[in-house]
Amino acid sequence: MARGPDGQGGGAGFSLKDQLFNEQSLGDLSREFAVLPGFDADRFHVEAMSRLPELGLLERMEWMADCLEQQLPQAFPAMAEALEAAMPVPLDPSKTDGDFGRFIHALPGILAVRHGLSNAATQRFSMEFYIRPFLNAWPDETMARLDLWARDENYHVRRLVSEGTRARLPWAANISLDPLVPLRFLDVLHADRTRYVTRSVANHMNDISKIAPDVVVARLRAWGETGRQAQKEHDWMCRHALRTAVKRGERAALEVLGYRQDAPLHVAFGLTADEVKIGDAVEMLVTLTADEPTPVMVDYRIRFCRPGRACSEKVFKLKVGKAMPGRPLNMRKLHRLKGDASTFKLHPGPHRITLQVNGVDRGEIDFDVLPA
Repeated sequence: MARGPDGQGGGAGFSLKDQLFNEQSLGDLSREFAVLPGFDADRFHVEAMSRLPELGLLERMEWMADCLEQQLPQAFPAMAEALEAAMPVPLDPSKTDGDFGRFIHALPGILAVRHGLSNAATQRFSMEFYIRPFLNAWPDETMARLDLWARDENYHVRRLVSEGTRARLPWAANISLDPLVPLRFLDVLHADRTRYVTRSVANHMNDISKIAPDVVVARLRAWGETGRQAQKEHDWMCRHALRTAVKRGERAALEVLGYRQDAPLHVAFGLTADEVKIGDAVEMLVTLTADEPTPVMVDYRIRFCRPGRACSEKVFKLKVGKAMPGRPLNMRKLHRLKGDASTFKLHPGPHRITLQVNGVDRGEIDFDVLPA
């Protein structure tokens, strides 16, 4: 489900911000901070709840931090002690994948941005949004700290290093850092023992591939040569890091994954109908034959046309497999043309499907979309 920073989901009536911040979750937070001498939990709860209905998700987090800050020591060393005293136990560091934490535990990170720098908060909730102001204000000092954190014992801290320095981190503030500088952290983290960290590294590399694809390909090859990762994990890293480059059909990226653009293939591609109503499915039939065993990655692009506006294309996966001599690889795909999608509106008119095999266009067919 697609969601924006206002916390509204695509489903009717669903509100992420209300699911995360409500009477119960703020009550839990109030009780956690009630352990501090002089902290008025009821006052915090009432004040924090008073403005929630009018605020978006990220605004709610800042407002709650405002309410919390009013009852904490204003000198940051003492504030940090109070924050740590009220924190829940750290997330389980023995896990091998993500335990993201609760959004209510983002508040110490927000206050750390305002007053100081600490890694304790990210052991309770993911803090990648809140390291970024430090990167902008004190890049050298922050990078030096991140060099240490990349080798921290807690995998949440290690993940923060990769996630917080992503050039295109969703929802987050921009950073002025050269997008290639954090590669020094990824060199350390790419073979991390936890998938939570390596998934962040792969997403980070996918971001970089949008501006410097050759750098990403070269780095992935270099990492493979070090032997620090099991081959299965390195293969997963490459697939995840190169997913956008593969959609663009970039030759070097496909070669890293074992897909040759010059592979000798014979392709048959057709549709079962040249007219499809909105709400129905367009049916594709594809047959691949090869003169030698050939790994194939088969995608298709649909060109959507809109009245009075330029056409746009979206890429979809069809199949990953191997074409063998004497054994045709047959594929059938039904793609439903949704009339009720929340993120994309279909319009009647001419459309086009293009078949892409190992990044190369191997056929295209026009069809008409009719009203429902």
